[in-house]
This record gives sequence, C-alpha cells and structure tokens, in this order.
Amino acid sequence: MTRVGFYVVQDAEHSQRLQVAARLADKAFARGHRIFINAADQGQAEALDQLLWHFRPASFLPHGLVGEEHAETIAIGWGQDPEGHSDLLINLQLEIPAFFSRFQRVAEVVTQDADSLAALRRSWTFYKERGYQLEKHDL
Repeated sequence: MTRVGFYVVQDAEHSQRLQVAARLADKAFARGHRIFINAADQGQAEALDQLLWHFRPASFLPHGLVGEEHAETIAIGWGQDPEGHSDLLINLQLEIPAFFSRFQRVAEVVTQDADSLAALRRSWTFYKERGYQLEKHDL
C-alpha cells in the first residue's frame, strides 16, 4: 500500500515548496528512485525545471518536463498521466491527484499559508480514512 509523507515547511513562501521538492528529489535520486513531481501548473513546472538544473552545482539530476528527454528518471508534470512512473510522487498541487495510488510513496509538500494548510487537513483526512500509512515531517 502507498505510504504518504507530509513535509510541512515552517514558512508561508510558495518558493519554499519548490526548494523542498528539489531536496526530496535530490535525496530520492541518490537512493536510486524514479520520481514524478506533480506541479501546480505549467509555470511552476517550468520554474522547478530551472531550479533542478542549478540545484547542486557539483551534481546533475537528470530530469525533464513530461515527454522530454531525461523525464524517465525525474519527470515534472502538472496533472498529466505519470506514464511509467510508480515509485515516488512529489505532489505540489493542493489536491490529491487521481493517480496517487499507483505510487509506492507520496510526498505532500505543505507551506504555512492558509490554502496549503487547509489542503493538508483535507488530504490527511482523505488518506487516513482510507487506511494509508501516514508520516509527518516538520522542516
């Protein structure tokens, strides 16, 4: 069954969502995972794409927007089908994507703004009522 982790950032800045997503992707890639990052929209996906190019100057995270080269390891989408991905989903949308249960792990990134906190509560309840294993990580 899918394991769900909530990564709660102690900051209200939306840019922190991208930083946390990049850190999670970097750590998961180092452990050999394949990652699908579900951005809120195309603009956020493109911003994350740029961030990952420069995230760690001494390393390279092979990534791309859905359908692009290198997207087989780390794919960045904004609601598209994750295609061959089923390992780790990093969700930056405020809603739970319909395809979440195909993943072994889901990482929900939450900031301290009102919309994100309300989404956290709804998502936590949704997952808990369905019996998913939940973890909370304060960052």
